[in-house]
Amino acid sequence: MKCSGFPKAERLRRSAAIQRVFRKGKKYYGERIKLFILQNEHKTNRVVFTFPKNYGNAVERNYSRRLCREVYRRYKRNLAFGYDMAILIFPGNDSFPERKKHLEILFRKAGLWSDIHE
Repeated sequence: MKCSGFPKAERLRRSAAIQRVFRKGKKYYGERIKLFILQNEHKTNRVVFTFPKNYGNAVERNYSRRLCREVYRRYKRNLAFGYDMAILIFPGNDSFPERKKHLEILFRKAGLWSDIHE
């Protein structure tokens, strides 16, 4: 199994689990992005990417989701393990370097980022 993939075990899928992260999770705010984290009892991180209702059409949402998923997939080795994360993405200029910068800033604020594997 590739360590750089994005397997189903790393996806936060159940509605109850997602709601628990939004209700009980710690919030970190960034530019056009918000991070909710909650410790879990797993050895991996589980993540969901979500959008507000006013975020463009399906094409724009899916493109933004793919960008964020790719940033997460490439840099997940730099993150601490054992967290459920909900990443709320707001409309804005979508580009890979922009999303990487914004997510890295949020992960650093949350104390999850380490530069060991860059």
